[in-house]
Amino acid sequence: MAEYQKIEYRIGKDGKITEAVINGTGTGCTNTTSEIEKALGEIDERELLPEYYEGDESITTTSTESVTQI
Repeated sequence: MAEYQKIEYRIGKDGKITEAVINGTGTGCTNTTSEIEKALGEIDERELLPEYYEGDESITTTSTESVTQI
């Protein structure tokens, strides 16, 4: 059975988007968000938390993105 994952997005006043995957593990969390990251634009920074490398933990990755609107 597929694992339930929750993705949180926070948009700062400066336009930076912070993404956090909850209940994702390893590359599963980055695979889950790859398509929306492509749509949002270039990733400025990615911080993989220790849980990414351990496996079955709750938060696995956080990335910060800037989206420029034309």
